[in-house]
Amino acid sequence: MDGKVFIFSHKFIQTVQTPFGKETYLYWYEIMLLMRRFEEKTGQLYGMQKIRGFCHLYVGQEAVAAGMMTAIKDDDNVITAYRDHALAIAKGISAKECMAEMYGKATGCSKGKGGSMHFFSKEKKFFGGHGIVGGQIGLGAGIAFADQYNGNDRATICFFGDGAARQGMLHEVFNMAVLWQLPVVFICENNYYAMGTSVQRTAKNQDIYPLADAYNMPGDSVDGMSCEEVHKAIERAVRRAREKGGPTFLEIKTYRYRGHSMSDPAKYRTKEELEEYREKDPINHALKMLMDNKWATEAEIEAINEKVKKEVEDSVQFAEESPWPDDSELYKDIYSTDDYPYIVD
Repeated sequence: MDGKVFIFSHKFIQTVQTPFGKETYLYWYEIMLLMRRFEEKTGQLYGMQKIRGFCHLYVGQEAVAAGMMTAIKDDDNVITAYRDHALAIAKGISAKECMAEMYGKATGCSKGKGGSMHFFSKEKKFFGGHGIVGGQIGLGAGIAFADQYNGNDRATICFFGDGAARQGMLHEVFNMAVLWQLPVVFICENNYYAMGTSVQRTAKNQDIYPLADAYNMPGDSVDGMSCEEVHKAIERAVRRAREKGGPTFLEIKTYRYRGHSMSDPAKYRTKEELEEYREKDPINHALKMLMDNKWATEAEIEAINEKVKKEVEDSVQFAEESPWPDDSELYKDIYSTDDYPYIVD
């Protein structure tokens, strides 16, 4: 993070401070806490049937989103799979818009039509939110191709899970991306379990990043419980993309504290394994760094906690009070023309 320090506004400022200083850890702590509290509230509301359908929580994986944000520019593109709430919040979509989308309300970031798995914001350069396993890998490469064609210096961060790493789409896209030297960073968020199936049961080699070797693509394994390591890896990869060095594949090893989805009791893992990863909680690490270095007082931390709590509470109130989409919205944003012949009034 040479010469950069971030504050909690989704904007970066140039400074000459030491990398990973006070402002960076304050940002990481607050943004990760917001993700965590938003997801915890989401789980609670799902149990109350306020939120329905499929719902996949990001609890435990927050360091990946936080470390990414301090390594990229505001107008870089991010695309991911269906575990998308926290990444959307990190990219700058408000908690209100996100919660309203969970409720299916018209004020949601996808106008209430996408729900949990299909968050989207053209303004924030967040392109989903995709329910088809691995489908976003090809779309991510396509977005990067568009930027390359238009001659700008944006990078695209394309996330997918360890389950999607077994899809044929990945191999086709990797070959294309290297051949065309696309400015894209492919990131496998390896939380060790797909839909209940562990990585060790799906492949002989439990490391996923060597898949890049077959395409002569730079690849690396990253500690996904560390904002610092995530930041450094993504910063290197993004710099390579901007300098026309082509794509990079990062396997970021992280861990989800909840099941695959709200319907998954996660009985396929031990309590001991879960506790081992809870001891690596990235939010606690950021807090420890702040307190050990005397970068924040207990009162300041409490103020952040209250701010986040209120932001989540306000998002729920906003969602509750927002209107449902009008029936006239049913066929909008689906077809390129408003007078599509099969639309019936």
